Amino acid sequence: MNNAQPIDKNGNPILTTDWACSVDKVVTFVSTTNGNGDFNGTGNPETLFNVTGTVLIRILAKCTTGLTSSSGTLEVGTALSTAGLIAQTTASAIDTNEIWHDATPDSSVEATTVLAQKIVSQDVIQTVATADISAGVIRYTAIWYPLSADAEVTAA
Repeated sequence: MNNAQPIDKNGNPILTTDWACSVDKVVTFVSTTNGNGDFNGTGNPETLFNVTGTVLIRILAKCTTGLTSSSGTLEVGTALSTAGLIAQTTASAIDTNEIWHDATPDSSVEATTVLAQKIVSQDVIQTVATADISAGVIRYTAIWYPLSADAEVTAA
């Protein structure tokens, strides 16, 4: 992006920071060796979104299949702030059709204001902690707005 006015991928000017650009990533948890649900595996933490430059970002996490874990926890952030975008929560508390945005996921309907808007200049990661997450699916949506001329967010 080399314009004074940010543009979307279709070349249209972005006039507001709200809901500007978005990209999705679906994560299916498996606790096999080095799977993304393997607490001690090489796939943890998992990069969800590659961030270039500096962006304003919101992360929407919708559970499409409830998570299964004995005592595992999950959080979303960056390498310097692993729970900086979505607070750590017990994985088994994230149920089918719930929107996960904080430590207590509890609803399939949320106000848009619950999605914290943060300035980010590192890749977005999810971290499995405490124990494995053996099953479940979350669809992550990164909603972002460019702050630097080279800003870009892509699914990892």
